[in-house]
Amino acid sequence: MKQFHDLNDITEIDLLLDRARSFKRDPFQKESLGKHKTLGMLFFNASLRTRMSTQKAARNLGMDVMVLNLDSDSWKMEFEDGTRMHTDKAEHIREAAAVIGQYADLLAIRAFPTLSDREADRAEKILKGFAAYAGVPVINMESATAHPLQALADALTITDTMEQLKTKKPKIVLSWAPHPKALPHAVPNSFVKMMKQLEMDLTITHPEGYDLDPGITAGVTINKNQDEALEQADFVYAKNWSSYRDYGKVLSTDASWMITKEKLGNARFMHCLPVRRNVVVEDAVLDSDQSLVIEQAGNRTWVAQAVLEAILGRGEW
Repeated sequence: MKQFHDLNDITEIDLLLDRARSFKRDPFQKESLGKHKTLGMLFFNASLRTRMSTQKAARNLGMDVMVLNLDSDSWKMEFEDGTRMHTDKAEHIREAAAVIGQYADLLAIRAFPTLSDREADRAEKILKGFAAYAGVPVINMESATAHPLQALADALTITDTMEQLKTKKPKIVLSWAPHPKALPHAVPNSFVKMMKQLEMDLTITHPEGYDLDPGITAGVTINKNQDEALEQADFVYAKNWSSYRDYGKVLSTDASWMITKEKLGNARFMHCLPVRRNVVVEDAVLDSDQSLVIEQAGNRTWVAQAVLEAILGRGEW
């Protein structure tokens, strides 16, 4: 693997998940692979799980880690070519990426969307800018449209739980949930892509106006009646996202879409975290044995370690 921008950079998903399981059993089996290598982690937005899990994964492989918060610790950056830089942006991506690429052997980037310009967000200027000018492999720690590391952790969590439950093809429901803020599409986009890649029985449920990118959800069952969609579910993944059609808008904050113990039934509950208790999901679900959210978060380390190994060792998965 030469880079990790999205899930299509993985040629053998099952092999990569197996490597993640192997690291979960024995985290330090490749502790010298990254010796004398440096991972540069660049954050344009806040992060908890992504930051700590990726940093831990790199250190498990013997890498040094440098972290830079671009929103507070560096100059404001310009990404457009041909711009007269006479405003508050003092650094251009061409120089910034090339310089940072001199200091790190791999770069990991986290940058959220604007949620105001759909085509600009789809262009992924930050991620692609660093990939174009840094001269080193770039890993996506969540971009405007994708969060592939989270999707890998979700896949590891589901497949391991399937093994425990002895379930071959579970029913998985991705349910929109209420939230007071407009949120990105990156997590649901990557979750849908991953479930399609694993050929899972996926249903998406959401209110009117909250359809995701039709190019991503093509072929997936969509049921706008949440109660019907949740019937006989084995896994329920709750997540808010803003409108794709009326881009970035909050069209509904309908509290009735919150996941409750009654709605969940016997299913396992999933969420990428952070989660707003008693808005997205009630306490009784999060605090129950049916919740997988802590396991999901823990699995972030092992999938990140498998991705780093694949890039460092040029593995073909």
